Amino acid sequence: MGTIPFGIAAFRIGVYALWPFGYTTIERRDAGAPSCLGNVLWLVLAGWWLAIGHIVTGLLLCLTIIGIPFGIANFKLIPVSLFPLGREIVPTDQPFAAR
Repeated sequence: MGTIPFGIAAFRIGVYALWPFGYTTIERRDAGAPSCLGNVLWLVLAGWWLAIGHIVTGLLLCLTIIGIPFGIANFKLIPVSLFPLGREIVPTDQPFAAR
């Protein structure tokens, strides 16, 4: 397994983290076994660190009224930071249309 799928997943997380408002992630049904294996590898090496960072940052942002939307956005990033392979980012007005 090459590094390109992990690079694409990292880029996907970065784009989603840049502006998460109005978007959501859905699981791709055609992902397959290599995506599952890659997600396990990602979770062990980097995913849980990213998830802990999003949880801590989200909780700290929710302490202020202005930070609440950004804290919620951080909580939305947790699933994609744990298992980024086999996911797709879609606008929130059509999460079921892309399936």
